[in-house]
Amino acid sequence: MKQHLLPALKLTLFCLLLCSGLYTLLLLGIAKLTPNGGNAATVELGGRTQYTNIAQAFTQNKYFQPRPSAVEYNAAGSGGSNKGPGNPEFITTVKARIDTFMAHNPGVAKAGIPSELVTASASGLDPHLTPKAAMAQAQRVAAARGIPTARVEQLITLHTQGPLLGLFGPATVNVLQLNLALDAATK
Repeated sequence: MKQHLLPALKLTLFCLLLCSGLYTLLLLGIAKLTPNGGNAATVELGGRTQYTNIAQAFTQNKYFQPRPSAVEYNAAGSGGSNKGPGNPEFITTVKARIDTFMAHNPGVAKAGIPSELVTASASGLDPHLTPKAAMAQAQRVAAARGIPTARVEQLITLHTQGPLLGLFGPATVNVLQLNLALDAATK
C-alpha cells in the first residue's frame, strides 16, 4: 500500500500546482497583454463608474437602447430567459417588444427590425449591437436630439468596431460609448 500511496500523493500535489498555480499564472500573464491589462473597461458617468463591457439601461428616446435584458441589466445575476422560440410566453414578450419598438421608431418597417432589438442575449448583459441595429434607431435618436440623421449615422460608423482580427464575429457598436459620443457631440 505504501508503494501506491506515495506516488498518488506526489501526482496529486503536482496536478494541484500545475492546474491551480501555473495555469492561473499563465492566464493572468495572457490577460495582461490585452488592451485593458485584464481589467474591466470603465468610464465615469454622472459621478459613477460604468463598465463599458456590461450593458446599461437607456430608456430615453435621445439614447440608443441596447438589447433587452432578461435580468434587467443586473450583472450580479446574468442569464437569459431560457425560453425557446416556441414558448408562448417568449412569443408574447417578443411581440410586446416589437410593439414598443414600433411605437418609438415609427419610421422602421416591422420586417426591418433586427431580431437583437427584441430578443435578449444569453447573458442579458451584452453591451454591443450590430451596426444594422444601431442604424434602425438612428432616426429616433436624431429627432429626439434635433440633429440631422446623417450626423447620427456618422457617429455610428465612427464607433463601429470590426470583427476580432478581421475574421471572428460580426462588426459591433458599443451602446454606452456611442451614447457618450452623442452627448459630447450635442452639448
